[in-house]
Amino acid sequence: MTELLKVHGSQNCFFILDQTKLQRELTDDELVALAQQITSKEHGLLGGADGVLVVNRPVREGATAQMRVINADGSEASMCGNGLRTVARYVAERDNLEDFKVDTMDASLRVRKQPDLASGVPAFAVEISPVRFNKEALPYDHLGHDRLLNTLVPELLPGYRFSGIAVPNPHLISFVDENGFKELGPLGEWLNGENPYFSDGVNVNFGHILGPNKIFVKTYERGVGFTNACGTGMSATSLAFALIHPELASFGKPITVFNPGGMVRTILHHENHRYWIELIGNATFTHRIAVSEESLHSATITDQNSKVVPTGEQENYLKFINNLDKPEF
Repeated sequence: MTELLKVHGSQNCFFILDQTKLQRELTDDELVALAQQITSKEHGLLGGADGVLVVNRPVREGATAQMRVINADGSEASMCGNGLRTVARYVAERDNLEDFKVDTMDASLRVRKQPDLASGVPAFAVEISPVRFNKEALPYDHLGHDRLLNTLVPELLPGYRFSGIAVPNPHLISFVDENGFKELGPLGEWLNGENPYFSDGVNVNFGHILGPNKIFVKTYERGVGFTNACGTGMSATSLAFALIHPELASFGKPITVFNPGGMVRTILHHENHRYWIELIGNATFTHRIAVSEESLHSATITDQNSKVVPTGEQENYLKFINNLDKPEF
């Protein structure tokens, strides 16, 4: 038997699979099949999830582990900020560490243990980088611009201004009023299907400014759809907030970012002519799941053939967010 973890960052939910504990690692095809099976909202494990976080041995010098992100549809994301916090906690507890690096698709990123957000709500800070603004990094074409930064893009929506930032996941960002969120679903679905502009799809984020260093962000995530939160999306939107509204957002100081699943903080950095973002939020383990290794390879894990033990941490997290003065859109 081996163990899966059901985890979340801002209720962006995942399963963690540590392949270093297996007798035989899953192939890429097996990982895709497993992710599609256990994350299904209808037939998956524990009501499904947004993806599977695969922990492997590091691939770059100086890192402690590698994280791969397999989305619910079987596609692979280059990064996941909410997921990285949970993997950081898992590796920290596994190896008795507090400050180390985790390999992602494009970079080795620093992760650090933080003080609990509330009683029983563990928190980690993770580095979000690299940051790119060029259209090839997203990629997009046929929009008449080489870079989008608070730019009117009538091809997408009339009257809406958009920014395009890759962190490294590609994000399209627009700041809207309270009524503007109604366009997020249709736009996100279109741009992640057959469309003439974003050939690989794109994460679409709508932000609403609540005050100085305070925003709300809702995301339609590529490969997933609507999620309770998207860590790289909140990071990219925080950077767009500061670049577009420098009178309201600060570099080097915490920005509070509310989302449908809770709240995180971001800290923006510009050092040596490069941007990077620190994402700080919960890393919650909701269930420990004992499964046979063969059921992982065959993608046949169900509530019936696994042993599920709740951790009790979700109750602590819900108590924390219920005490927040969190807006809803």
